Formats: sequence, C-alpha cells, structure tokens
Amino acid sequence: MLIEGLYTTETFNKNEEGISALIKLNPKHEIFKGHFPGKPIMPGVCMIQIIKELTEKSLGHDLFLSVATNVKFMAIINPETDPILLIDINLSEIDGLIKVKSTTTFGETVALKLSATFKSAV
Repeated sequence: MLIEGLYTTETFNKNEEGISALIKLNPKHEIFKGHFPGKPIMPGVCMIQIIKELTEKSLGHDLFLSVATNVKFMAIINPETDPILLIDINLSEIDGLIKVKSTTTFGETVALKLSATFKSAV
C-alpha cells in the first residue's frame, strides 16, 4: 500500500470479469489535513492509486499505469460523510497489457469512472 492507513479493504470479490471491492476510508488520515483543511476531499490521484492496488491484488503482481484514456470525477468524495466506497473493476488482458474499466460509487452516487491501461512492473 503506497499510502499506509488511508483505507481498509472491507470486502474483495474476484470473478471472471474482474473485481468488486468495498473499501473504508480513514477520515482521520493525515492526507485529509492538507486536502483540504476543514473540508476534506479524497484526492483523485489517491483514488487511481487504490484502483491500481486492487488490480495488483487481483493479479498478484505489481503494475505501472501506462495510459489513462478516460478519467471522470463525477462527485466529491468526503471521507467524513461518505467513507464507504464500492469499486467495481472490469479487467481484460491484451498483448500483455491490462485494460481496466472502473466505477467508484458511494451510496447511489457515482464518484469516479476510469478507463486505463496498466503494464506489468516486473
């Protein structure tokens, strides 16, 4: 985990299409003191890192983000009011590249949609 203590994985389900994980953000984490004081917001780059880490857990090896073709931040994630996030990740492998399509939601709200390509870091 790149940012220790930022979140915990509550559930992690792997299936033929990919992954479905429920994570719980730590609203007291140091990162939220700077982003932003008094009004914490989950940094977008941290969300992309979490998706990468969940994908690595599923595949069993380290990855490197090669291309992010589509990143849509659709709602602000406030770790104090919405600490539970559902992350669905569809995976496919083409010519050694890992293609990811992911949606992050809290409650009924879609917060992030991501399409990206990862390469093996090995």
